[in-house]
Amino acid sequence: MKRRAMSRIVASLLSGGCMISGAQAQVPAAPASLTPAPETPDPGIQTVTVTYTRDPVDKSYRKMIRGMERFQREHALAPQATLRFRLLPRSPSVDMRGITLRVVGDHIAVPVAVAPDNSFTLPRNAQALAEDAAVVANRKTTSMTWRAQVMTPGLPPDTRRLGDLRLECLVGMEAGLVSNSSPLFGWISNALTSPEQVCNSPDGNFLFFTERPVFGVTLRAGDRTEVLPFRFLYAGGDQTRDMLPFCDCQVLLDRTYYAPIWDRGWPDDTLVIFEYMDDPAQAPMQTQTQTPDAAHAQEATR
Repeated sequence: MKRRAMSRIVASLLSGGCMISGAQAQVPAAPASLTPAPETPDPGIQTVTVTYTRDPVDKSYRKMIRGMERFQREHALAPQATLRFRLLPRSPSVDMRGITLRVVGDHIAVPVAVAPDNSFTLPRNAQALAEDAAVVANRKTTSMTWRAQVMTPGLPPDTRRLGDLRLECLVGMEAGLVSNSSPLFGWISNALTSPEQVCNSPDGNFLFFTERPVFGVTLRAGDRTEVLPFRFLYAGGDQTRDMLPFCDCQVLLDRTYYAPIWDRGWPDDTLVIFEYMDDPAQAPMQTQTQTPDAAHAQEATR
């Protein structure tokens, strides 16, 4: 019953709007150290003249490499984890099957292998860095959500690790993955301009996504547990319908949640436990009643 009621609430939010992620802060320009002198081209990569007009929200190869470097520097947050990037649907009409990626510069195009779950890793290429290449998909850039994916192996099912999420935020912000195509919401990027500000502030509002529509999220660290309040789910649900197309939760609102990654009272090993809308409903507790004779017999045996 509660899940049906929650489903109706989420459906209402989907038609009404969502909180725009504070992670839309712009990442500073790449330092000169990320533009090394050209190396001998990889014989397996064809050097060509590429005719390409950059979309202002295409993903910067330099920034994504910076995100990979941030992962290495902050690896202590998730020492057993690996880093991948992942594509998620943003537009209601996007087809997420058969996506291809390339790193495209002025004179180079490097194919990027995409796994069946639409995750990938980026190869390092000095020429692509020197040419300030873009990472380009065969889809409209604003039709998809881009995220870092930091996963520690061996966790219980339907859980994440808080340190992994902290590192996901830092890498995603460093890599410039969260973009906002509307200047109307520039106040967010004006207020929060660095990965540290977004990921270490309660006002950062960096959105995370579950694999299925979420019903509830619980934190557990040792004997301490806490159920996250409703405002941590479904991107807050307090924005207007007009804002929804500019949120990268546009079609995944029922899978979104905020995690208290800024709260150091929760250690990195804290488990983030998900309860999903489609989980089997738990049977209600049944109160056992006794007849007077049975109660008398039980009392007689004491």
